[in-house]
Amino acid sequence: MLRKIIHVDMDAFFASIEQRDNPELKGKPVAVGGGGMRGVVASASYEARRYGVRSAMPGVTAQKLCPNIIFVKSRFPAYIEASRQIREIFHEYTDLVEPLSLDEAYLDVTENKKGIHAAMRIAHEIRQRIFEETQLTASAGVSFNKFLAKIASDINKPNGMKVILPEEAIEFLEKLPIEKFHGIGMVTAERMHKMGIRSGADLKRFSEIELAQRFGKAGRHYFKIVRAEDDRPVNPNRVRKSIGAERTFSADIFSTEEMKKRLEDIAEIVYNHLQKNDNFGRTVTLKVKTSDFKIISRSKTFGGEVRTLEALRDSAFDLLDGSRGDFGAVRLLGISVSNLEKEQLAEGIQLEFDF
Repeated sequence: MLRKIIHVDMDAFFASIEQRDNPELKGKPVAVGGGGMRGVVASASYEARRYGVRSAMPGVTAQKLCPNIIFVKSRFPAYIEASRQIREIFHEYTDLVEPLSLDEAYLDVTENKKGIHAAMRIAHEIRQRIFEETQLTASAGVSFNKFLAKIASDINKPNGMKVILPEEAIEFLEKLPIEKFHGIGMVTAERMHKMGIRSGADLKRFSEIELAQRFGKAGRHYFKIVRAEDDRPVNPNRVRKSIGAERTFSADIFSTEEMKKRLEDIAEIVYNHLQKNDNFGRTVTLKVKTSDFKIISRSKTFGGEVRTLEALRDSAFDLLDGSRGDFGAVRLLGISVSNLEKEQLAEGIQLEFDF
């Protein structure tokens, strides 16, 4: 029996909460996070996105793209409370809820508590309930597997819904631009473009062996998803093993001072996502890729969870100082946090942000 999967994704979650709670911000370009040279955008309203502002973008870049942007500080207690309200709504329909973060989740409604046959109707009701109870909008994707539901939720954003039926899936994927495939980032998409792959139909011309030779294990995954094959169940106990971010630089960095400036930005991204997932950890890891592509990793484990941005940043600085004699110029820096509080509950995957 085919599953009925819904992917619910809140629209500009942090920024929308700020606009909801402060009427003066409604209809204006808003960025949650810091402006200036060292600030980072955690969330941008759709008014700001029209100017090209995106999450994980340096605040100074956002300011250049949108001179009238309004920066507001993060209020994670408010975001966590809204997320709790939304998850309560989900659980009125099914216990098979897999949160990905505070603002998105998968739901398996094949068998649901309301006895509603149509998943599309459930998705509509959930979106309506969310708006009535939180004054926030959500987008939803509905399909027979997680991959398609995830893609579908992004198609009619904001405040929209898309259904991909089994008989529509193959044609939909064949026409879909390759960069729209969930899990295919800009770098991989560019590699595929050079191979003549610009759509799902182009991707299907390559055998599983050919894709595995070009992309490793991910190639076998691409072979399956373009054929709408995804048998992953919705896992209500899914917990991430680590949360991290890394940045590749357009030019090598030579000075320790400059490396610390970049690490400060990365630490803020990681900390925002630790708070967003309400999941802190005891081990901080610094990743360095040198100018000759050598990868160096250094870690430090604490007796308790690292719960402040300052502690995370200082830990990364200490790891850098302690290993500075092992390398010269660097082309990539990254920070990750593991030994997470909720890690013992279930197996998970690493959440990485490349920016």
